[in-house]
Amino acid sequence: MGEGELLVETSEGECPAVRDAAPRRWQRATIAALACMGVAAAVWSTSSSGTQLAEMHKGAATEELFNMISGQARKGSFIVLGDWGYDAQSHGNLASAQCQKSIAARMLQTFTELGDVKFIVNVGDSFYPGGVSDKNDPQWQAKWRNVYAPELRSVPWYSVYGNHDYHKDPCACTTDVSKCAQVNTDINNKEFFYMPAPYWYLEHPELDMEVIALDTNEYMWAWDKNPAAASKGFQDCEWTPCKETCFGIAANRAQASFNLFYDRMKKSTAKNLLVFSHYPTDYFWSVPAFIDGLSASRSITYYGGHRHNVDNTSTLKTGQNPNWLAGGGGGWSCEGLSYSNPPAQGFVVGEIASNFTITTYSVLVNYSLCCGV
Repeated sequence: MGEGELLVETSEGECPAVRDAAPRRWQRATIAALACMGVAAAVWSTSSSGTQLAEMHKGAATEELFNMISGQARKGSFIVLGDWGYDAQSHGNLASAQCQKSIAARMLQTFTELGDVKFIVNVGDSFYPGGVSDKNDPQWQAKWRNVYAPELRSVPWYSVYGNHDYHKDPCACTTDVSKCAQVNTDINNKEFFYMPAPYWYLEHPELDMEVIALDTNEYMWAWDKNPAAASKGFQDCEWTPCKETCFGIAANRAQASFNLFYDRMKKSTAKNLLVFSHYPTDYFWSVPAFIDGLSASRSITYYGGHRHNVDNTSTLKTGQNPNWLAGGGGGWSCEGLSYSNPPAQGFVVGEIASNFTITTYSVLVNYSLCCGV
């Protein structure tokens, strides 16, 4: 059985079996199965730590099972989204904002069903095509607040810069992060994302988790395994008013980001590290120490975007630790893996169990809403 898959079976044939790859989807059906009184049930669930089995015998532990199903045993949950800031004048093969809006509606549904979302991870490219210029830029309203329901914006959006976000942002040209349009150091100010600096970390002791956010735009070139020397670096600096300065700042931020990751790997006592940047792991083939770190024998989950799909198969493997491409937010284009594996647009959910293990799974909209011809 795959991660996040659950099976309910009973000893009486008339009671329904429930099987689904997304843990929340079987809730109603499983509760219906529990209505069959006086039967034995077995619940199998998987997480990043392995397979767990809870046997429920006749008339016993029904309340415990119900609590597990209804989410009361969880410590919390989170949502991961990327590459979502659709612009009607500049976009890829998405013809309208329908895709982004469909994903936003599904996010609200999932947010409500979960009932315990603590934060949303935003892996960047929030405002196509060129980012925002300051806190008064109308795109904050048009592309974020008007699209994502107030409920979704009632929790912090933990964010990093994507390549498009830097084009018009003063942050590309200065090391004074107080001038950065998306930087916001007040986690309680939910009129903007929470991004205290281009790279940062935050401890969540109540979740036994540490969040580590990295700026890796220096590696925008790394889709190419045989690049010319001149093509390396943050290629979108050419769209900024300070091309050469931007190159240097991006390189320094990437190195500082890796240093932050290595430092927190040594110092953090949290059971779980949640690491994210704008790029998926396959962009870091030239930084083996980073991939080795993500592959360490501790609970680490990684999330990136940039490539416009949602999957956990196209990325560079990180040992036994899961990593996701979460760039199918409906803002730019559809980039499917193959005809048999069509484009996937949506987001990723993480659920934190009572023992602090994390289960991750994707939630997708009907791809014809985004990528149909």
